[in-house]
Amino acid sequence: MLLTAATRSLARGAPALRPAAARPALAGAAASRVPFDAPSLAAAPSRAAHSRSSFDLPDPRSMMSYQSTLDYDNKKWNPQLSKIVATIGPTSEQLPVLQDIVRSGMRVMRLNFSHATVEEVELRMTNLRKSKGRHSLFNGETEEESVASTGESSTLKNVRAVLLDTRGPELRTGKLAGDHSGHETVQIDVGSTVTLCTTDEVRDNGSTASQLYIDYPKLHECLVPGMKVLLDDGAIILTVTEVEADKENGNVTCVADNSGEIRSRAGVNLPGAETDLPAMSEKDKVDIKYGMTKDVDYIAASFIQSGEGVREIKSYVEQCAKELEAEGQWETGRPHPLIISKIESVSALNHFDEILEESDGIMVARGDLGVEIPIQQVTNAQKEMVAACNAAGKPVIVATQMLESMAKNPRPTRAEVADVTNAIYDGADCVMLSGETAKGKYPVQVVQTMNEIIASAERFTKTSMPGPNLAARERFVYGQEYRDDTSVDAAVAKAAVTAAEERDASAIVVLTSEGSLPRMIAAYRPNIPVLAFCPSAKVARQLMLHRGIHPVHIGDLISAQLGVKRPARAIQYAKQFGMVQEGENVVVVTRETACDELTTDFASMKLATVP
Repeated sequence: MLLTAATRSLARGAPALRPAAARPALAGAAASRVPFDAPSLAAAPSRAAHSRSSFDLPDPRSMMSYQSTLDYDNKKWNPQLSKIVATIGPTSEQLPVLQDIVRSGMRVMRLNFSHATVEEVELRMTNLRKSKGRHSLFNGETEEESVASTGESSTLKNVRAVLLDTRGPELRTGKLAGDHSGHETVQIDVGSTVTLCTTDEVRDNGSTASQLYIDYPKLHECLVPGMKVLLDDGAIILTVTEVEADKENGNVTCVADNSGEIRSRAGVNLPGAETDLPAMSEKDKVDIKYGMTKDVDYIAASFIQSGEGVREIKSYVEQCAKELEAEGQWETGRPHPLIISKIESVSALNHFDEILEESDGIMVARGDLGVEIPIQQVTNAQKEMVAACNAAGKPVIVATQMLESMAKNPRPTRAEVADVTNAIYDGADCVMLSGETAKGKYPVQVVQTMNEIIASAERFTKTSMPGPNLAARERFVYGQEYRDDTSVDAAVAKAAVTAAEERDASAIVVLTSEGSLPRMIAAYRPNIPVLAFCPSAKVARQLMLHRGIHPVHIGDLISAQLGVKRPARAIQYAKQFGMVQEGENVVVVTRETACDELTTDFASMKLATVP
């Protein structure tokens, strides 16, 4: 219902893409591991084989804690694979709090441009750059530098990413008549008649309980009797009874399904209606260009309805880059912000395939989506979208009310813990916090709690129930076959993940200039970290959304002069970083430049034991 048959086929790893008979049979030792082509659920090991207790519950004392998260002197670091996107706001923007949020596991800072002022954005960006993190390495000469080189650099910037979330082309009611303070409301009673108008006259006179201005001139063209209109996130529900479809700026007459108060400039949702709203409002255009001057890494595009909308935003970003370059505010060849499309309407679900194809990632924005479609369908839509993103090898964020109760309470509800856990089981690359960290009472504790939930879920899927992660991998493999992807990156990525599992490696180390190779490796869903060394901080930050990738900004490894020394140097840095220890196995993957013997670039993979 929500996604097309083609997407559902890929999302579920449909056998029709590759008949079972065409898959190689397993025999002997090969059958003892789970190959890429094997059905995931059938390959899941039994509990009895591992002699585990009924529920495989670890000792609580072995679980990560806030103090251990802050312990940068710990020689071994076991970061979570799935990432946390946290919205920074009034209660979390100051440096001491933001530093603790970074240390507790926030990988991407979300800036909500629906509310943030320029001054607030400047403060939050500045404090994020000041926050220390395990993402820059250097060789220390002094004792102080040696301590810093374990990961928390005092001189080099951390590479936490920044996501600019646009307001989007929203529909809103007009200002209420006589509302001089901006805080007045009017009462709408159940059964009362409410006329929705789009004329300038009603806008200028102000809205009343019986006559509301809506800022969309084509409202009467997209509604028919029987449809619903939701005001203020569904606080008031109206049923359409009559539409003046044959008039310009025709009125829409409704009956209120329930009683409630309405304020000025309340949001309006039209469940099931197809609108022709632009991809960006004028405010969005201003915000995007401003964000590019601040070097944001991602743009979360609100209320995207089609692939054309994504293309329009990308075109605008290119235009801004040229203008800023002419003004000396943008470097030639600098990567543009990546576009994360927010799926929050029926139209977006109907055009999901093309939106996914055009986007760099997807956000499952469950807030508005839960108003646009029947709320009981939101979880189903989430699972289908996450699965489709897994098949495409693109990152997906699950957002909205994940730990909502922690805005006021120090502990989450059991249902919220289950929500985050199931998002990890579904295959989400990231889970997101909104008001919990932006304006909640416990911004640090909520990030800590979410990280602990992620750690527990990932430990369980790795040791006790590998089915969900193997299913996500299988979806990507089928997607590769469907796209007929036979690239060098795809081949070496598959080989690297296979080798890492065969060798029980602790990490996959990747040397990358543009980021495509670690993205491909991450898409195969390894259960170990992918440590990506990048010469560009921008490239490093734009790898943050992908599950399992832990980027490190360092330049000397990419230098061609190092030659064969690069893998050894990479392992040395990985050990210094705390990701691997002496005696552990690692896989090192590099992209080599063309030489006299070879006319094209090539990729190589090496297996090693940490000295």
